[in-house]
Amino acid sequence: MLARIEAYVSQGYRRVKLKIKPGWDLAPVEAVRTRWPELALQVDANAAYTADHTTHLTALDHFDLLLIEQPLHYDDIVEHARLQSQLRTSICLDESITSPLHARWALDIDACRIINIKVGRVGGLTAARQIHDLCAQRGIPVWCGGMLETNIGRAANVAVASLPNMTLPGDISASARYYQHDIAAPDFVLTEDSTMVVPTQPGTGVSVLDQRLREARWRHLVLTAS
Repeated sequence: MLARIEAYVSQGYRRVKLKIKPGWDLAPVEAVRTRWPELALQVDANAAYTADHTTHLTALDHFDLLLIEQPLHYDDIVEHARLQSQLRTSICLDESITSPLHARWALDIDACRIINIKVGRVGGLTAARQIHDLCAQRGIPVWCGGMLETNIGRAANVAVASLPNMTLPGDISASARYYQHDIAAPDFVLTEDSTMVVPTQPGTGVSVLDQRLREARWRHLVLTAS
């Protein structure tokens, strides 16, 4: 794990997110924090814990984390509020936020101090912007999560991540992080300061590569007007 992190840090990544679960949490987090005391570090549980783990999760407060992402089940918003009240580290909700309404509910009961906006999960660009604006009004920072998108989805994420309240590092990796050959171009690359350039031309900033798309597709349907 440390070797993999070292490789990404050497590529310019300045924030690292560790996946955690019961039995794999305190030890790896301590190892990374000891190796990189100043690294922006956060953890993501993907709903692996329950309220019974509250005391255990409070031990993560010792590691100066950016946030703890989705520690409890996606529909346990009330339990997240109870957990957040006992943590110094900010809880970030991810799977729990599937719409602007869910974001408002979470903020109304102080279930989190940060929200991860995933465009594909919340219902598209309009809903993502609504959640962003709501959080900006409430003073809640947001960041853009990723879901293994090609450059088509990555371009949308980059646009959303450029909004003013996106004040935390997102999960938008360089194109080469997951795909050797993408189906759209140009590729997104990581700059020396661990950022990405936001396209300024009309549209999303990328174009579909028809040949790559034909090579990648499993099946297709052609619709013609009668």
